[in-house]
Amino acid sequence: MSPMLVTMVEGDVDPARASDLMAAFSGSGDHLPAAIVESFLLRADGSNTWRIVSVWRSREELESYRSSAETPGAFAIFRAAGVEPSLTVFEVAERLAK
Repeated sequence: MSPMLVTMVEGDVDPARASDLMAAFSGSGDHLPAAIVESFLLRADGSNTWRIVSVWRSREELESYRSSAETPGAFAIFRAAGVEPSLTVFEVAERLAK
């Protein structure tokens, strides 16, 4: 199995639509793919830039999810706030945890 991956889905959200983004993220918890270890909704300090960071068990599981999902969940969350986000995928090279 390949190393874990981290996806970062990012967009600038109008402050008037931030509550839409947060509600969509909160409502997605019941539909979180089993391949996701954990997911975070982040806002850059002092900015309108928001990011959904998700940790995936493997590239294979991410690719399987992406091929089966009509609209990936993080994209649907941003679109609920009127934003077309960007995606960056990172391979986890090393990991530290307590």
